[in-house]
Amino acid sequence: MGKGDLKLLGTGVSPFVIRTRISLHLKSVEYEFIEEKLAAKSELLLKANPIHKKVPVLIHHDKPICESLIIVQYIDEVWSHGPSILPSDPYDRAVERFWAAYLDEKWFPSWKGVGLVHGEEAQKKIAGLKEGLVLLEEAFPKCSKGKPFFGGDQIGFLDISFGCFLGWARVGEIIHKVSLLDTTNTPHLAGWADRFYAHPAVKGVLPEPQALYDFLKPFIKPAPTN
Repeated sequence: MGKGDLKLLGTGVSPFVIRTRISLHLKSVEYEFIEEKLAAKSELLLKANPIHKKVPVLIHHDKPICESLIIVQYIDEVWSHGPSILPSDPYDRAVERFWAAYLDEKWFPSWKGVGLVHGEEAQKKIAGLKEGLVLLEEAFPKCSKGKPFFGGDQIGFLDISFGCFLGWARVGEIIHKVSLLDTTNTPHLAGWADRFYAHPAVKGVLPEPQALYDFLKPFIKPAPTN
């Protein structure tokens, strides 16, 4: 299959697009990445995803697949020759899907707007992020079963679902000068994050926190001065 048979519509800074790209890289699948502009959505995007009108959209043999978690599962099923992304055990699959849904529906939404607030409101957002990380810290040994990743010896569904947000979490650290992932409060996640960043399927896909900060800088609200 050539690149023309598989297209990915997205933006380089979107964690949901990053999630899709890591999955494709893990499977060693060639694809054409079509960069979308946030301010002007292309006709191709609007046609491929007329319901939500957002990225990512994976177009496989001219058939669009939307929503990142659905796309990741599609990739795992279609390119079964590569490393498995979802666990083979039904219960383990259910657990990882649960946490992935938690990340998308509750944890990451609590991060949104973190660069636009200060003071008490910012502290509430940071507290919410930390509470979620404590839950994931507790989940890591159970999911990983003593191995390096949530997925075991190899990065899997939950690693990809969570890892795509790492750059954005660290931007929050830069903006508010706090520590979210550290060896004191979240030692399992701190070690996992380092291993995730170093994985070959992740390198070159996950933006560095400083690059994301520079991208967001025009939108960050300055802290009030006395």
